[in-house]
Parts: sequence; structure tokens; C-alpha cells
Amino acid sequence: MTALILALVAGAVIGLALGGLGGGGSVLAVPALIYLLGFTPAEATTASLVIVTLTSVTALVGHARDGNVAWRTGLLFAAAGIVPAMLAGAAAGHLPQTVLTVAFAVVAALAALRMLRPAGTETSGRVSPGKAGAAGAGLGAVTGFLGVGGGFLAVPALVSVLSLPMRRAVGTSLLVITVNSLAALAARAGAGTHLDWAVVAPFTAAAVLGAWDGKRLSKKIKGKALQRLFAYVLLAVAAFMLTDVLT
Repeated sequence: MTALILALVAGAVIGLALGGLGGGGSVLAVPALIYLLGFTPAEATTASLVIVTLTSVTALVGHARDGNVAWRTGLLFAAAGIVPAMLAGAAAGHLPQTVLTVAFAVVAALAALRMLRPAGTETSGRVSPGKAGAAGAGLGAVTGFLGVGGGFLAVPALVSVLSLPMRRAVGTSLLVITVNSLAALAARAGAGTHLDWAVVAPFTAAAVLGAWDGKRLSKKIKGKALQRLFAYVLLAVAAFMLTDVLT
């Protein structure tokens, strides 16, 4: 299978994840770029940020039209995480890649298990700015340490910590992903990482189209089913990465 076809297929899957689940873009894009398309970890991380940023913006527009974005909460959440993300990212540069990969897989698995736990009644009441800021700072630190957009942690946090309904959490997480990814890209602008745009461009285009389909899919699936699907995706990725590192 050629690199172009692989890029189109992988991009479509990541777009569906971002549009329908509000996360999973980076956690799926990085392994796809490394294991399927031969990118180095540095190239894959930077390329995934480009892909996820553009795809998240596309999906965000659709969710915003439907009123499923908590703008104030999302902006507080994202803004609070920018500085912690930069500090954690600097610390992560001194650790072996194996340690980061294992940490990434463990955190993804824990987030998935939390999503699978029986949840209380969903509420859509007012959210304390302090609570949103504290959760955003914690997410930013984990995001900087693991080098991903953070959507796979933003959705559980928005649902469990900030009590947003699942569909509103999905839309709001796209805002958080966009801000975090833009900040990470700005930090990497002078790093001189080479990207193969013949692969990145079609990957991104397929992801953008997939995001629209994912957004339509989210309307047809009940909130609890969407939450469980998201959790199973995280568990599968975590298991794959752990198996790859430990074998």
C-alpha cells in the first residue's frame, strides 16, 4: 500500500475521531505517522500538531453552530494550561523516549477507565472559573509532558471534573485542542523539523473531511455510547503502545 493511500486512510480515521469524539487525534496521529508512514518521533509529533490543529478548527465550526461549545469554560481551560505545557515539555526533553511512551499509554488507559465508570447525572450548570483553570493547568502539564494535543484527556476532564454533558464536552474539547496545538506549534516553529508535505497534505485533507462525517456521526449516537466508544479507542491505543515498547 503506497504512502499516499495510507495517509488518506489514516487521516480519515483521525478526522472521524476528532469530529465525533472530540479527541483522539494526536494519540492516533502520532502512532500512524511513525508506524505506518515512517516518520521519526520528532517529525510525527510536529506533523500531528499541524493535522490536528486544522482538523480541530474544522470540527469546532460545526459543533459551535449547534451550540455545543462552552466558550468561556474552554478558553479558561486552554489558557490555564499554556505555561504548564511549556514547562512540562522542557522537562520531558531530558527523559528517554521509552519512559514517555509508557507514561503516554498509562495516562491514556487511566482516562479510558475513568470514562467507562458509571457516571452520575450529567449537568450543565455554571462552572467555577477557578475549577476550570485548575483542571486546565493540570491538563496542560500532562499535554506538554506527552507532546500531544490533549483531547483524549480534555473530554474526560470536561465531563467528570467540570460536569459538562458529553456532547458539550466534545465540542468544547475541540476548542482546547486547537489552542494547545497552536501553542505547541509556535514553540516548535524554530526547531527546523523537516516535514514531508506530500504525505502531510493529503493526510490533513482526509482528516478534515473525516471530521465532518464524525460530527454527523456524533448526532446519531447517544452520549453514553459515544463516551464508551471513545474509551475503547483509548484502551486499544494504550495496549498497542505498551505492547510495542515492552516486546
